[in-house]
Amino acid sequence: MKRTHEIAEIPEEPGANVRIAGFVENIKEVGRLLFVWVRDRTGTAQLTLKKTEADEELLKVVRSLNTHDVVSVVGVVPDRREAKVGMELVPKEIEVLSRAERLPIDVTGIAATQLDTRLDWRAIDLRNPKNLAVFRIQNTLIKGMTEWLDSHGFMQVFTPCIIGAPSESGAEMFEIDYFGKKAYLRQDPQLHRQLLMVAGFDRIYEIGPSWRAEPSHTPRHLCEHRGCAVELSYISDELDVMRVEEQLFVAGLKRVVEERNREIEILGIELEEPNLPIPELRFPEIYEILSSMGKEVKFGEDVDREGERLLSQYVLEKYNSEAFFINRFPFAVKPFYVMRVDDDPIWARSVDLIYRGLELSSGGQREHRYEKIMEQVRLKGMNPETVKWFTEFFRYGAPPHGGFNIGIERLTMAVVGASNIREVVPFPRAPERYMP
Repeated sequence: MKRTHEIAEIPEEPGANVRIAGFVENIKEVGRLLFVWVRDRTGTAQLTLKKTEADEELLKVVRSLNTHDVVSVVGVVPDRREAKVGMELVPKEIEVLSRAERLPIDVTGIAATQLDTRLDWRAIDLRNPKNLAVFRIQNTLIKGMTEWLDSHGFMQVFTPCIIGAPSESGAEMFEIDYFGKKAYLRQDPQLHRQLLMVAGFDRIYEIGPSWRAEPSHTPRHLCEHRGCAVELSYISDELDVMRVEEQLFVAGLKRVVEERNREIEILGIELEEPNLPIPELRFPEIYEILSSMGKEVKFGEDVDREGERLLSQYVLEKYNSEAFFINRFPFAVKPFYVMRVDDDPIWARSVDLIYRGLELSSGGQREHRYEKIMEQVRLKGMNPETVKWFTEFFRYGAPPHGGFNIGIERLTMAVVGASNIREVVPFPRAPERYMP
């Protein structure tokens, strides 16, 4: 191996011998001293050489280094530390593993570079420690959520990414050739998760990709995105689903607060666990709230981006919460599979989670009664044959169930305060971008 320790693992006791590896971040010569800073994913180490004591061949190697050369270093922890920040080693051997040409973009953040240019050179752009901090936080969010799900009896599953019929709107799907037949990349694993409820799996979750062929150029949309999708059976109503979702959401945030202090500091963000239960706003009262804030929304219509922002402001002022649920959307704006309120069927048991002004998820209670499902298929003007592969199974019994899908990129974006969702995807896919 080209290293025995990551930089954060370097022992503090003087005289310890270690071998580290990473990118050369900077080189500086001050009087009788030469300094080289080497960075790996865990931090930065300062190499300190006294020119009067160091081997001539070693000095020659150091003076030949360029920033972002990849090196392996054998060194000793000094008796007296010169480094003001990070770990320090007195190098005994430096092996150049790879030479770096002059970088095409600035990765220090000192010089502003347009996002499109940064994405063109994404593998280089990701060397910025702030980018690594974003993805460490994303990883910890997922870990916190999956551990909560595992500990509460949910089983991880994998549903198809290739489907034979549109689940919502064919105009928004990527069509593919499947052995001479027309197929699609899925919009959402929603319907197959429901079929697993019909199968009696009761509590499941899935982390995986979905695709939408929408020509959306907003800073909140992607053509390929990932979600933490959850489905559970034997619920009383959508409130049971909300209680699960809020606990899962808080479990992810809590893990970040507990484990990612360094990354939070690097990004300069503030993060707190929301208090439970998370506040809930419902239609049609939402129309009255927005009207009182100067925004008129026609009865029976959905809330737009500005409406979500105003409702976020309202909840923050009234409940001191950055998160809230929107419940009981108009059925007219929701898909056929959601459950309507039986005694007031203009409204659906459909729930969105909003956090820091951004919609993170859609979910709620699904319709499990075959006759009702077919009635709603007709109400939506759909051809029953196109969804028969899904609806037919409900003829044979299905437990009351519901679920949600939290967008991983949306959640990360809200947590780290990114202005564009492409910042929180290693290699984003958008209408104008499918490389690198």
